Amino acid sequence: MSDNPSITLPAVEAMRAYWAVITPLMGGTMAMREAGKALLPQYPAEGDESYKERLRLSTLLPAYSETVGNMTSRVFAEPLQVGDDVPGAIKEMAKDIDRSGNDLNSWAVEFFREGLGHGLCHAFVDHPPTGELKTQADEKAADVRPYVVLVKPEQVLGWRSRGGVLTMIRYKEVIEEDDGEFGAKCVEQIRVLEPGKWRTYRSAEKDGGWSPYRKGTNSLRRIPWVTFYTGRTGFMTAKPPLLELAHLNVKHWQSQSDQDNILHVIRVPILVRIGIQAQFDNQGKPVPPEFKVGTGQLTDLPKDGNLKYVEHTGQAVESGRTALQDLIGEMRMAGAKLLTPEKAATKTATQADEEAAQELSPLARMANHFGDCLAQLLQFMADYRSLGEGGTVEMRGNFDVDYMPEVSLPTLVSMANAGMLSKETLFAEMQRRGVISDEYDWEKELAKIESQGPALGAI
Repeated sequence: MSDNPSITLPAVEAMRAYWAVITPLMGGTMAMREAGKALLPQYPAEGDESYKERLRLSTLLPAYSETVGNMTSRVFAEPLQVGDDVPGAIKEMAKDIDRSGNDLNSWAVEFFREGLGHGLCHAFVDHPPTGELKTQADEKAADVRPYVVLVKPEQVLGWRSRGGVLTMIRYKEVIEEDDGEFGAKCVEQIRVLEPGKWRTYRSAEKDGGWSPYRKGTNSLRRIPWVTFYTGRTGFMTAKPPLLELAHLNVKHWQSQSDQDNILHVIRVPILVRIGIQAQFDNQGKPVPPEFKVGTGQLTDLPKDGNLKYVEHTGQAVESGRTALQDLIGEMRMAGAKLLTPEKAATKTATQADEEAAQELSPLARMANHFGDCLAQLLQFMADYRSLGEGGTVEMRGNFDVDYMPEVSLPTLVSMANAGMLSKETLFAEMQRRGVISDEYDWEKELAKIESQGPALGAI
């Protein structure tokens, strides 16, 4: 039994094991260096200073973060569409959905990116205190309205539920407050949300615990909280869908560090003397021989002695280079699995009437679920204003399996040149891959080509 609001649930601790790998990868080279030995182990015989230098010089190939970014860009290849059934007041709020200047589409990009990278992400609809305002007209005049708040998965501490319905959620947040006339300070606090009410806790200076700070109520009967899942394993829990790619990326980080280290070693040849007998002092301890190397210096060698530079053969370097290239190929395949169509059970009665199942890629299914999550947020905003139905949101992404146009386009051009593909189809395929703007029309372009006359090479 605990009254400590900062306590974390075992389910959260289990997910943090995933995020201990994911978060540094998303943060880039500096974050990976900050992770230190957790992601770049120290060799048993490696000195502390040598390890620190190797860590300082290690660089990350951002395969994981770029894959997450590229897949997110596919989901938002076209701006999301707010349905005609969304109330006009909500559409107006969506132009500044978070009260920070971001419209719904811009804000949603980060929401999706965090969810894809970590397996889930959260958001809720907050509402400023109304104070003495009594009517919606008063709130509108004072510009007091609901807005969305993004809560990253690492912030969540725990929750309670009943019958699959959230009854309590706790998370950490950082609030920026004024400090003097010009300064600002960041204050950490814990926010607890429950149906119809909320409260916050701040650190107690005396015992280091958490003390109640503020509390309030709202007009909703349930917590206005939405969780977007990309790798759901249970209620409020998930496993990152690209976790295997993350492990491969960490392996590449370690292998690249080894490769850079060995390159540094073999670039410096070792000077050795052969045939020098060890000298000992009166106490039997070895005495290092005097030896000078450089321009204008004379070096004496005993009979049958030898002096030469020893260099690495480079075979290990080539093997390491090949291994790194193989890893890049494996990472590319792991990331592309989100675009591979899968058999997925249909979710609506209309789809069930048409066919028993349809082929959707995991990324397309995530986008559909994401549209539903955004619609839930709009519904909570509508509930605050008693506007009835909040409406729908449609995602219009690009889920084409061809995730590397630079690989497929040369093949298409060769097919067109060989007469196995029409030029109109080639034009359409280039438009589909974003090589040619959608503003151009094939019929008009064909007319322009014919009006130009023969190409210079054909005269």
